[in-house]
Order: sequence, then structure tokens, then C-alpha cells
Amino acid sequence: MKALVEIHDLLVLRGNHPALQLKHLEIPEGEVLAVVGPNGAGKSTLLLTLARLLKPKQGEILFDGQPASTESDTTYRRRIALVMQDPLLFDTTVFENVAAGLKFRSVPREKVKYKVPLWLERLGVGHLSKRRAGHLSGGEAQRVSLARALALEPELLLLDEPFSALDPPTRAGILDDLGPLLIKTSTTTVFVTHDLQEAAQLSGHMAIIIGNRLRQVGNPDDVFKFPADEEVAQFLNHRTPTGNRRK
Repeated sequence: MKALVEIHDLLVLRGNHPALQLKHLEIPEGEVLAVVGPNGAGKSTLLLTLARLLKPKQGEILFDGQPASTESDTTYRRRIALVMQDPLLFDTTVFENVAAGLKFRSVPREKVKYKVPLWLERLGVGHLSKRRAGHLSGGEAQRVSLARALALEPELLLLDEPFSALDPPTRAGILDDLGPLLIKTSTTTVFVTHDLQEAAQLSGHMAIIIGNRLRQVGNPDDVFKFPADEEVAQFLNHRTPTGNRRK
């Protein structure tokens, strides 16, 4: 499969200390890659670097075969979408929140009127279109945030622990809806999570970062059955989580 993102010899510093050292990583088009590891291991550092919110000290990131550094921040960010742990919604209606990114990118009005309801329905919040964002529950707000990101049809979707603050039933419901959507739309996704069951359910591949270094990448079944080393095995508790996995 063609790689949408290739990373070579990446070094990211925080306060003059290595926060992430990554020799090589490829993310194929249409792949959902879950990035897991202990707290402070460098998971979010990878995501924020891909979002160009952190600048690497050295290394190269290729996007669709071309050095990402050759594009301006504005041009690059138009190709991606980022969803954080806390939904960052405007104090306006759900419809206007999802429409905001499309309008910023000068999408024609008629297309906005079509795409916003489409994605709200796909994320199960079409009935909330006229509700103000401040009156949403945590799960509803995160569904709106996902709809806003996916309506942009990004080449790369970045998810930074977007479900960690939600209760288990709410989280499970969103995962059940999001997984098939990512497959249907072939949206290349990097999904940072601390929850191994989430990672196994949503992703086609898992990347394990421990001690600010990439230690293993592979199919979730293979990773759980054949951990690369003792530290990886200890982190995974060398067991396979239950639940459906992305095919």
C-alpha cells in the first residue's frame, strides 16, 4: 500500500530534552494507526508534530511522497484535521460549529448545506443541529467535534485521546460508530490512546512508544501475541484485550 506519511530519523525536543526519537515509520493511505504507550512516552508529541504544533529538531516527514516542510503551515493544515481530548467548540449552534471549517476553506454555501447534515447524521447527532454547543453532553460534544473534522474530508485525521474523558458506555457507542466510518471513507488516521482495548478495536495497526522511542509496529493480534521485548510485553501485560477489532 502507498504510504501517505513517512517519517525518517525524527528527533523532537521539549526543554532541550528528547521527547521523541523515531527512526522510521510509515502510515499507509487509509490506515488507522493507534499509538499507545505509558504516560509521557511521546505519543502526543508524535501527534502534535504531525499537526505542526511542534517542530522537530531533526528528521524528515514526507506527506504523499513530498517533504512536508516544503509546504506552508496554512497549506499543510488544510490537508489534516485534529480532534483533541476536550472538544473545542464555538459558542454557537452545532450546525455552525461543523460548518465553520468548511466556510474557512471557502467551500460553496450549497455544499456546506449538504455536508453538515450528512456528517451530523453519520455521527448520530443530526437531531442536535440547532442546539447550542454549550448545552451538549460530553459525548455529544465529541461527536460534533468528530463531525466537524470529518466533514473537511482530511487526508490525515489526528485523534489525541478523544474519548478518555467519557464514561465507558458513551465511549463504546462512539467507537462503534466511528470505526465503520473510517473504513467507509478510507480516512488515514493516527489515533493516540492509553486504552489498549480502544486501540485494538479501532486500528488496523498499533505503534508502541516507550521511553520516547518507537518500539514496535504491527497488527494488534501480532503485537499482543509477539511483543518485541520485555518492556513492551510488560506494558501490554502480554494479553489480548477482548472486543471487536477493525478488519
